[in-house]
Amino acid sequence: MLSLQVITKGLSAMQSIIQVTCYHGGSLREAVANDKRLKNYRLAVIRQKISGRNPGWAKLHSTDPQVPGAINLEWDPATKTLLARIVTKGRNTADRITGDFIAYLMRCQRRKIRSILLLPA
Repeated sequence: MLSLQVITKGLSAMQSIIQVTCYHGGSLREAVANDKRLKNYRLAVIRQKISGRNPGWAKLHSTDPQVPGAINLEWDPATKTLLARIVTKGRNTADRITGDFIAYLMRCQRRKIRSILLLPA
């Protein structure tokens, strides 16, 4: 399974986890990272590992400068699970970026999803 590491530089980081289990098909991480509809949910891919390599990863940020935090995506092909780590620093909360991401998943990737588990920090 995927392991989690948090590295901070003088600031405390808060993490929430969204675990998305899928029915079938290819990488949900690649589907999210390559979806032009992300912008409709105030999200943008900032960086990603080269597509097709496992384990792949991608980093999302909000396009709204008032929404703090980042979403780090990792795909586990063996379990067909997307692990989304929502990271905020200091006193910032992850509610808005988390809501935007879950809204995107439910509206744009619903057919691939078996379950969504949210583990708040």
